[in-house]
Amino acid sequence: MISGRTKISPSEDNKIQDKLKQSGIIPVHIAVIMDGNGRWAKKRNLPRIAGHKEGVESVRDIVEVCGQLGVKYLTLYAFSTENWKRPKEEISMLMRLLMRALRDETDKLHRNNVRVHTIGDIETLPQEVQDELFDAIEKTKDNTGLHLYLALSYSGRWDLTEAIKRLADDVHRGKIKTEYISEEVISQYLSTKNVPDPDLLIRTSGEFRISNFLLWQLAYSEIYISPVYWPEFRRKYLYEAISDYQKRERRFGMVSEQIQQTKQKTSYTKRFIRHVSGL
Repeated sequence: MISGRTKISPSEDNKIQDKLKQSGIIPVHIAVIMDGNGRWAKKRNLPRIAGHKEGVESVRDIVEVCGQLGVKYLTLYAFSTENWKRPKEEISMLMRLLMRALRDETDKLHRNNVRVHTIGDIETLPQEVQDELFDAIEKTKDNTGLHLYLALSYSGRWDLTEAIKRLADDVHRGKIKTEYISEEVISQYLSTKNVPDPDLLIRTSGEFRISNFLLWQLAYSEIYISPVYWPEFRRKYLYEAISDYQKRERRFGMVSEQIQQTKQKTSYTKRFIRHVSGL
């Protein structure tokens, strides 16, 4: 397998992107569990923080290429609530790295029309990290390109617990009746309200679990497991994940025949619209 760090020439990269856009649907929302920083470093006899630093380079490349491909939403699992159990020294280094990355990358994200968001129990982060985070959110709030969601001090169970609390409070206050509670209503109480559920979940490092990430939102997401550690996961591997996604049939509980009938109807409607509009 060719290393993800192998350089792809701009012309070749453009050809790959054009082929992906023509060969199938580009996922609207991609979620990523960025795993394997520590193991990448250990394999090279480096300190764990070296893996985290190299992982920032992967974030930079994946954000850039998602914007180029027309992905609308990218959610990165950057720091889970469970990560607080790690050694204090590592947590401290991670927080400093996060603060520096936000400070260094915000201007570039802004220039590339990326809008920054965050989900998670943000108040548990150090104040200086919160300040950098909110500065990035404020500076990019009017951008109209890729929506970049950073999941920080986040877990799916935390998200659901907080949603249940807010929903129960609104029921108690008489703002909503229990008979009107639906999946759509519950979704509006989650931290990802107004964001479409992920079409594609990518997990690196070959682990087969979702690690308490977007438990509600991933109900019908396609899952792609890459054996590559996150610090090596660059655009080459993202292209592979999207190509694999495009080969899948997303049935949402239906059978293949129903999907084909829907596609035929959609195709006919598009042809009819082009005919009557003269295009």
